[in-house]
Amino acid sequence: MHKPLHYLIAITLTLASATGRADEKKYGPGVTDTEIKIGNSMPYSGPASSFGTVGRAQAAYYRMINEQGGVNGRKITFSTIDDGYSPPKSAENARRLVEQDDVLGIFGSLGTPGNVAMQRYLNDHKVPHFFVFSGVARFRNPEVYPWTIGGDLAFINETKAFARYILDTQTDPKIGVLYQNDDFGKDHLAGLRQGLGDKATAAIIKAVSYEPTDPTVDSQIIELQQSGATTVLLATIPKFAAQAIRKMHDIGWTPLKLLAYPGATIPGALKPAGLDASVGVVTAEFVKVPGDPAWANDPEMLAYLGFIKTYAPDLDPNDKLTVFGYYNAAIVVALLRQCGDNLTRENVQAKATHLKDVTIPMLLPGITLNTRPDDYSPIKQMQLQRFDGTGWVMIGGIAGG
Repeated sequence: MHKPLHYLIAITLTLASATGRADEKKYGPGVTDTEIKIGNSMPYSGPASSFGTVGRAQAAYYRMINEQGGVNGRKITFSTIDDGYSPPKSAENARRLVEQDDVLGIFGSLGTPGNVAMQRYLNDHKVPHFFVFSGVARFRNPEVYPWTIGGDLAFINETKAFARYILDTQTDPKIGVLYQNDDFGKDHLAGLRQGLGDKATAAIIKAVSYEPTDPTVDSQIIELQQSGATTVLLATIPKFAAQAIRKMHDIGWTPLKLLAYPGATIPGALKPAGLDASVGVVTAEFVKVPGDPAWANDPEMLAYLGFIKTYAPDLDPNDKLTVFGYYNAAIVVALLRQCGDNLTRENVQAKATHLKDVTIPMLLPGITLNTRPDDYSPIKQMQLQRFDGTGWVMIGGIAGG
């Protein structure tokens, strides 16, 4: 039995319409056929100004991508604004980026205080607040903040690994802690306690805090020395890591020094403290560190060094903060490419919460990015390493999971 002609035409039109909808471009704020606007807030000035290197590396990476044709034919317009490590300024920057600059999302902003200040606003407005440079737990809490995703190692996981290292190497640990008085410092302290388990109460004999606006931490270091601590955890940004390590050296105090990875930059912390004074410092890492002979002929390292020479000659290639910016921008580009022509905020979120064994240049071998709608910690593994006076020496294998 033959179908009427009008029926066949209707079927054909319906299929054509469905095909058209499937191929339709879907854009959110800041996106056109030729452009993707994104932004972040970064401490280019103030007590954490050394972290500004991250933003400069990100900007250089996006310039490189644009010269190579952009993301699926679209150039990235990157607005990165100084916040001086001041939470009110960070909140102001977030509003400006969303309401005036009309960005698709905010990616790779750095600093716990600033990201906390902008988090509620961005989540209330359903704006991607992704790959945040802070390891605190509140940036990995999809039930409360579904539009915020961490971009680096969770601080609690780092200090759990430190705790295992202490228990493996110290028979009767007496631990002092210097921590920044915010979620950054408090998460490290919580992770240390969790990692030590039932030994925590006896092992942690003193914990003292500082404010990012403090001029020095000299008095805190003296207080920790007087406590009798033989191991010190420094949950500090580079400026205060340098002061703490230098003060310990000057007063002749030589405890085992564990330094949280945000502060463990050679140019930003160890050189100002004195390389000799910094020998023996232990930290955790998840990216390849330039200058390590293990990566001398590594293709990713060679590509990174070529990038620095061409696009960011003013940056120190051996500063891991430069690597952080490069790595973070690479995650963003990979995410945007996955979105194809569906560059809505909702689709960006959907892709960002379903990462599976994603490899990004400069991650240590064996470390991949993985997320789920109920798991916003893309980095779960790390490598412990010790400073030998010139560079980092790996301790054991990949830790965490």
